[in-house]
Amino acid sequence: MKIALIDSGIGLLAAAAAVRRMRPDADLVLSSDPDGLPWGPRTPEDVTERALGIARAAAAHAPDALIVACNTASVHALPALRAALEPAIPVIGTVPAIKPAAASGRSLAIWATPATTGSSYQRGLIREFAASAAVAEVPCPGLADAVQYADGPAIERAVTAAAALTPGDVTDVVLGCTHYELVADRIRAAIGRPVTFHGSADAVAAQALRRIGVTSADGSGTPGGPGGDLTVILSGREGRLPAQALAYAEARLLSPVVPAR
Repeated sequence: MKIALIDSGIGLLAAAAAVRRMRPDADLVLSSDPDGLPWGPRTPEDVTERALGIARAAAAHAPDALIVACNTASVHALPALRAALEPAIPVIGTVPAIKPAAASGRSLAIWATPATTGSSYQRGLIREFAASAAVAEVPCPGLADAVQYADGPAIERAVTAAAALTPGDVTDVVLGCTHYELVADRIRAAIGRPVTFHGSADAVAAQALRRIGVTSADGSGTPGGPGGDLTVILSGREGRLPAQALAYAEARLLSPVVPAR
């Protein structure tokens, strides 16, 4: 089987690693847009155009399913992506894990980009799934960019600032940008107390497998060891994982022997 993932940058690594853990035998196609990132400041129309471009580049490799591993693209481009690719290729979007976080009944915080924080989209999810919960919306300016470029000092500054805005009674944190899952340990350290994280990577990986009618790992591969093939597409051009990606364990799980470029 072959699973494709798209994102503006390396935020797709978390979901790709989740697919690899669940099905080590799956071939993966990672299609990102280094020429056009970041997508956050772009208009919805521009995000849709760029998402369609990298999705079509991935679709040329005939995947069985495509994961939109990007909150921004899922908000603005999901209908267009489904219209372009389905039913031939099932398209799975990414939604912040507000519903499972709110199910605990505890106080929660949603860490998200400044553009998403306070947006009608996020507020709608809060009204639908967390109306009775105590919810703190925490903007994280600069964090996604810092993660994208593996800028350690900038990551520390961004998570420290966001942690200071996170109320002391919060027990559950929604990671509302796919990039943030790559630095969950640093976020936990900055918060400085036990919290439960709610990301989307495992959920979208499992949903992709369900959509194509397969189950999780069947013994055909070993997580962390040799598995399915990896294809990397950078703004439509085949390439390799960028050097910044290999700073993260998720990238090394996907391709432990691919050199940085």
